[in-house]
Amino acid sequence: MSSAPHQGGDNPRTVLTTPRLILREMTSADLGDMAALRGDPEVMRYYPAPKRRDEAQAWIDGNQQLYRRRGFGLWVVLVRATGEFAGDCGLTPQRVDGAEEIEVGYHIRVGLQGNGYATEAATACRDFARDVLGLRRLIAIIDPANIPSQRVAAKLGLEEEGRTTVHGGRRVIYSATICPKHRA
Repeated sequence: MSSAPHQGGDNPRTVLTTPRLILREMTSADLGDMAALRGDPEVMRYYPAPKRRDEAQAWIDGNQQLYRRRGFGLWVVLVRATGEFAGDCGLTPQRVDGAEEIEVGYHIRVGLQGNGYATEAATACRDFARDVLGLRRLIAIIDPANIPSQRVAAKLGLEEEGRTTVHGGRRVIYSATICPKHRA
């Protein structure tokens, strides 16, 4: 895995690379792909509803603000071999039971699900959270019916911590203590 800091602007900055994937900052040029992803009823089946195009633009805008303010957010996931848009994955601050937590989140296009891309991208994000951001804790907020997402969380080393109401629905909270690597 490699990483690069945010340098601003609307140029798609590569943040992480893995053997098969590139994770880069979202730009307005990603609107078509993000609208298709967030508007897909199958991808969004564990959310209240698929998102409209204007909501996809707000998603991009919100992540660009996170890059500037926090140095992270959800990033576009591309297949390295082809440059094909695969989805998004990254880190977002969330309020859970009154406390701020950092969540690892992932959405992969239906046609590319089952290839391990969510796990590969989320593993890189977990490592970024630990090694670059120095975070000690990471969570995933998952609909109880979303078994594939729960499997990804488990592969990351996150364990079921409990259930709570988040974003208007009952959710399973997966968490892990991720200790930063010792720096000499």
